[in-house]
Amino acid sequence: MSVHISTATPLDHNAAQQDSSGALRPKLSREGVRLGERLVPLLSGSVHYFRLEPESWRACLESLRDMGCTVVDVYVPWSAHEDAHGAFDFGRYNPALDVVKFLRIAEELGLFALVRPGPHINAELSGFGLPERVLWDRDCQARSAGGQAVVLPMPPLAFPVPSYTSRKLIAEACVWLKRVGEELGPLAWPRGPIVLCQVDNEGAMYFRDGVYEQDYHPDSLALYQRHLESRYGTPQALSEAYGVPAESFDLAPPRRFDAVDARGLRRQLDWAKYQEASIADAFATFRQAMSGAGLERVPTCHNLPMGESATPLDPTRLGKVVECLGMDYYHVAAEASSDVILKRTSEVTTRADAFDYPSFAVELAAGFPPFFPPLTEHDNRFAALSCLSAGIRGFNLYMAVERDRWIGSPIDRFGAQRPFFDFWARLNEAVQRTRLYELSRAADVCVVVPRSMHRLERLLHAFGPISAAAFDIMGLGAYDSCLEQGPFAAGLFEAERFLRSLLRQLSERGLAYRVSGNDSVSHALSNSRFGIVVSAGGLERELWRALGEAAASGANLRFGPSFPRTTPSGLDPLAELSDAAAERSRIVREDELGNELDRLCEAHAPLRLDAGPGLRASLFRDRAGAPRVLFVTNTTPAPALAKLPLGALGGSVTYAVDALDGVTLRATVGSLEAPLSPQSVRMLELR
Repeated sequence: MSVHISTATPLDHNAAQQDSSGALRPKLSREGVRLGERLVPLLSGSVHYFRLEPESWRACLESLRDMGCTVVDVYVPWSAHEDAHGAFDFGRYNPALDVVKFLRIAEELGLFALVRPGPHINAELSGFGLPERVLWDRDCQARSAGGQAVVLPMPPLAFPVPSYTSRKLIAEACVWLKRVGEELGPLAWPRGPIVLCQVDNEGAMYFRDGVYEQDYHPDSLALYQRHLESRYGTPQALSEAYGVPAESFDLAPPRRFDAVDARGLRRQLDWAKYQEASIADAFATFRQAMSGAGLERVPTCHNLPMGESATPLDPTRLGKVVECLGMDYYHVAAEASSDVILKRTSEVTTRADAFDYPSFAVELAAGFPPFFPPLTEHDNRFAALSCLSAGIRGFNLYMAVERDRWIGSPIDRFGAQRPFFDFWARLNEAVQRTRLYELSRAADVCVVVPRSMHRLERLLHAFGPISAAAFDIMGLGAYDSCLEQGPFAAGLFEAERFLRSLLRQLSERGLAYRVSGNDSVSHALSNSRFGIVVSAGGLERELWRALGEAAASGANLRFGPSFPRTTPSGLDPLAELSDAAAERSRIVREDELGNELDRLCEAHAPLRLDAGPGLRASLFRDRAGAPRVLFVTNTTPAPALAKLPLGALGGSVTYAVDALDGVTLRATVGSLEAPLSPQSVRMLELR
C-alpha cells in the first residue's frame, strides 16, 4: 500500500451504465440508483441475517418490503464467517451464514441490496466484526506514540484498534474481501439484487481518531517517510520547510502539538494530512480486493460517523475512492440537534449534488444499542424528518429488524410489525408519493467551511483520548475543546465564533443556507445568490483558486473574520485575486455580520422563510422551480404556530396537506399556518 496526495478528480458518477463488455451496471444519480431505465430510490432497512434464525428471513424481508423499503442493507461480518482455523463458512455448516440464500430471498420479494463487508463493520459486534486472531496480532494493531497497542473501551468488550497502515492487517483483510467478492459478485445486478457496496465503515481510525492518538505503527512510520519524500523531494527541502536538521526522510512524526511558529505548524499539518491520505489509500486497497468477481461493477459508498468533520475522514480524498459519501444520524429531539443536523446534512447534500450521487443517510436511527443513551420513538421521528428537511434524499433504517444488542426496531426478529412500523411505512410512502428524492431544497446562501479549519481544530484538540468528534456531536467545538495557548488558537476561536454567529443570524432571518467543503465550492456558489467564506487564517491553494474563479465569474463573496493571505501554515503566500474577483470579494467582521447580511439580502433578494422564533422552514422545488414540499420544524419544548408568507412559497400555493397524517391546512390572509407540537417536524405537500 502506498500513501500519496492525489490530484485526480472525484470518481465519475456519470459514467455510462455499461461496462467494457457492454453489460448493464447500476449507476448512481442524485435521485438514487438507476438500473437501466428504472430509478430505485434509496429507501433501505438494515437486517442482520447472521443474527436471525433462517426460518425468519422471509417473514422479516416481507415486512421490510411492506414497510415501503426498496433496499435491504446487509452487513457481512468477517468474524462471523471465519472459523477458528481461518476457513470461511458461507452456509455450508451454519445455515445462518448463507448470505447468498438470504439475498436471493430478498430478490424474490422485489428488494435490492446494499452489502457492507467491512472489514470494519461495527454492528455492535465485539471487535467490530474482525476476528480475534487478527485483533490480538500485535503486527495488526495500531500503535500509540509510545509504541503501545491502542485500545478502544467499547462495550461490551474493549479491544485493540487495528491499524489502517499495517501491511499484515491489509493483507488479512484483502483475503477476506476477495473471498466475499467471489461469493457475492455473482449477485451483482442485473444477475442479482446487489446495487451498492460499502467500503469499510465509519473509518475514523476506530474512534481513536485524535491526531496524536495513533498511528505510530512501524509500517505507518515507513509510509509517512514516503509521504514526506513525495511532498518535498529532497531532505534539504524538508529541512528548510520544517526549520530542523534533516539528513534523510527518516524524520519522526510529532507526538503532541508543540508548534510555536509557522514551520512547526507545517510539520503538524503534514502529519494530519498523512493520516487522512493513509485511510483513503486503505479504502482504495479494500475496494480493489473485491474486484474481479462481479462486485467491481457495483458503485460503492462509505458512511461518515457522527461528528465527521472532527475526524481524519476528508471527503475530498474519499471521493476519489468511493462514489457515494453518506452519513449516520443518531440524534435526540432538541433545538441543538436541529441545527447540527442542518449543518452536517447540508454539507453532504451539497457535495452529492455537485458530483451527482444521492445524499444518503446510511444509518438513520430506528432504536438504539443498550449501552448507549436511549433514543425514543419521538427522537427517531424528529431526526428522520429533520434530515429529510435538510436535503437527505435516501435513508437506511438502522435497525429495521430487531436483533441482539439493539432496542426499538419497528420489526421483531420473527417478522412481526411493531407499533412504530406504521410511522416508517407512512414516511416511505410519503417520500415515494411526493418523489422527494427528485426535488431540490431551496437555499440561496453558501457558507464555505474549509477543510483546513477542521484540520487545525483536530491539531489543537486538548481532550485526547476523548475524540473531538464527541464534542462536535454535542454541538460543541474548538472553543470548548481546544488548547488555548500558543499563536494558533486565537485565530481558530475567532473563526468558530464567526461561524456560529453567522449560522445563528441566517436562521433568525429565515435564510436557507448550504454548507460547502473544498471540492464542491464551485458548484455550490454557482447555485447561490452569495457566499460567505469562514477563514481561520490561511486557505488551501486549490480552494483559493476555486473561490477566485467563482468570484471572477460573478459570485459575490464575503470573507470573515479575516481575509486569507497565505496557505494554512502561514508560510506560502496566496496569489492575488483578479480585478474582477476582487471587486466582488469583501471582508466582514463578526460585529458587522447582521448589517452585511441585510445589505446582501436587499441587493440579491434570496429566499427568506421566517416561520417565527424557534421555528425553521425548508422549501423543496421541482425541476421547473415549482414549490412542492415544505418542512416546518418546531425546535422549542412548547407548542407553536408557524406562519409562512405565501409570497415566499411561490405565490401559487393555496393549501397544504400533511404528508403523514393527511390533515389539510388552508392558507389564510397572505400566509400558510401550521400548528406544531413541541420539538416536532411536519412534512407538507403544497397544493
